[in-house]
Amino acid sequence: MTIHVEDLKFQCIIGILDFERETPQDIIINVSIEYQFGDNFIDYAKVTELIKKIVIEEKFLLIEDAIKNLSKKLKESFPQIDTLNIKITKPSILPDCKVSVSSIEKFNS
Repeated sequence: MTIHVEDLKFQCIIGILDFERETPQDIIINVSIEYQFGDNFIDYAKVTELIKKIVIEEKFLLIEDAIKNLSKKLKESFPQIDTLNIKITKPSILPDCKVSVSSIEKFNS
């Protein structure tokens, strides 16, 4: 099975520029979670709550660090995850485009 969380949008402190450290900005997170469906299903509402909690509380400097941390914490909370694809987008950081970083993590299950 694959769970898709698409366009999870909220504000947080993320970035290395001075104004990014002071004023929350919009980010958009997309996540795909592959896992073997069985008795232990993955609650997508808990996934989204955990993602928001981590990113808002940690106030990451780099999107890459946020993705690494999210991958680790999601796997810890949902050990049945086989593959995790995370994409974080800053839709407003540049005037003429959206900027994103993504990663695919394959876990040995």
